Amino acid sequence: MFPDEFDYHEAESVDHAVELLGEYGGQQVELLAGGHSLLPAMKTGLSSPDVLVDLGDVDELHGVRADGDTLSIGAMTRYSDLLDADAAREHAPAMTAAVAEVGDAQVRNRGTVGGNLAHADPASDLPGAALVSDATLVAQGPDGEREIPAEEFFYGMYATDLAEDELLTRVEVPVADGAVGAYAKKPSPSSGYAIIGVSVLLDVDGSTVTDARVGANGVVGQGVLLPSVADAIEGGSIDDDSAANAASRATDDVDEAMLMDDLQASGEFRAQLLEVYAERALLEAAEEASAPAAAD
Repeated sequence: MFPDEFDYHEAESVDHAVELLGEYGGQQVELLAGGHSLLPAMKTGLSSPDVLVDLGDVDELHGVRADGDTLSIGAMTRYSDLLDADAAREHAPAMTAAVAEVGDAQVRNRGTVGGNLAHADPASDLPGAALVSDATLVAQGPDGEREIPAEEFFYGMYATDLAEDELLTRVEVPVADGAVGAYAKKPSPSSGYAIIGVSVLLDVDGSTVTDARVGANGVVGQGVLLPSVADAIEGGSIDDDSAANAASRATDDVDEAMLMDDLQASGEFRAQLLEVYAERALLEAAEEASAPAAAD
């Protein structure tokens, strides 16, 4: 199918993009990032914007930079560019692990970090990673910049705290030097999206987990933290038994009435998958933590 007619504008800067959002207020305006979600929706008629604002040439929205205790990821940074950035692998291991599992090489070469988070698809790979990374999402609108903690950003399925006259400009992640990250997911065989995905960020001292954050996507309408799993694994080491025990608490933090139930998986099956993939993510993180010692 062909999309309906629309006006097209190329934003020259963040300020210009904000101006365009204000100029066409009252009409349906869509921001074009990587386009992997928007363009198929337009072709099938699920989305029919009056105005399309292309952010591709806005240089200030691209790139990965470490500044003191913060890693800044431009909203238009492509997945592949983040994976190529030494600073991202070093300072944001949970985000990097999740990005590595997004789609395939073609998707990673065009899709963007900010587009993924702003679209807020519950089956996308990054919401859980943003939560465990304690990320802050920075938006800009006519009144200037606004910082939104990841835990307050996601409202539900395809819903975020972004206002209609705002755009996401960057993602700020506290530097996690020495931490290890992992991401384990059950991909949809048809789309590659996560039926269930679990992100883990661990601080490990020797064989002891001193701090843990665990989050998931694909469970309910938005990414969620799993503090019961994190609490169960902190203060001890990770082996098959401890990982299984901690993972068995994954559903403690989820309202079973809110579990997603669709053609991909029932809510009951998702609850089972959540425990399985929480265990796998913990074991992958433990393996990552032990890898440098094993290599010496």
